[in-house]
Amino acid sequence: MARCWYEPLSFIEWLKRVFSFLNVALFLLTVVFFFSEFRYDWFEKLVGSYLVSTNELRPETGLVWETGKQTNNAHEYLNTIVNKKEDIRQNANKAGSFSELLSSLLPGEWVTLEKQQFKSLYLSLERSTSLKIIDPARLVWLLNGSNLDRIFCEGNKDGINIFFIDSENRVIKEIELQKKDIIELENSDKPLLGVLTDLAGFQDRIYPAQIFFGALLKLPAEIIPDLMVNPEALLRQEGKIIRVGIFNESVNGYIKLGFEFESPGGNRIVFLKGREWAVWQLSLNLKGEGK
Repeated sequence: MARCWYEPLSFIEWLKRVFSFLNVALFLLTVVFFFSEFRYDWFEKLVGSYLVSTNELRPETGLVWETGKQTNNAHEYLNTIVNKKEDIRQNANKAGSFSELLSSLLPGEWVTLEKQQFKSLYLSLERSTSLKIIDPARLVWLLNGSNLDRIFCEGNKDGINIFFIDSENRVIKEIELQKKDIIELENSDKPLLGVLTDLAGFQDRIYPAQIFFGALLKLPAEIIPDLMVNPEALLRQEGKIIRVGIFNESVNGYIKLGFEFESPGGNRIVFLKGREWAVWQLSLNLKGEGK
């Protein structure tokens, strides 16, 4: 039987070849390689670092890239919605008037108002003006007596809608405020530069201040508070009242009164509102028919 020259001559020789220094060293290196990989995951980290360093050089194509891009876009969109919603909430909570609340809400945007905040906005208006929004007794019941859960405010193209919602998610009261109405409500007690004779609706019922107040002071004392609901607006003004006008229309049971002040800076008009029946009593005195 022929033998190859490189075959071991005996079993001892075969063992020597198998457990030679080179073979043992190679085996130990292999064991250390796999053990360190399982223990420290260095190979994955090395490959990962390489991929990160060359990431910008590879084209962003394929299903993985598209999925990742869609996920990132979704996260950015959600973050935008959350941040925008938080900004709306903060701006609405900082609002000190209904006009500021209106300016913080675009059409389709909404926010939940705290009870105390709505109460503060309501109380910031003069009494005759706030009655146009909701009757005080009704508001007291909604805020303190009913099972009101939250107040929901939504912006629209013409103004805002305010919903009072109970614990069963039912709307128990809805208030619609248009932008022009909010501006008129909040500026009703601010002076207007000009004279009464230039305003439509006052021309036929303008009286000298002396005659007007003479007729007013002849009324019973209990009527005067209903005739001048917010006299503080007059007390804040400088100058002399020279004329007073009575508007020729009634709105929600109130009639507008215009007080014209004369001052070096120019004449200005301050508007108050009196209850219709009280103004009627005053008109009788002005016509010389009062008793």
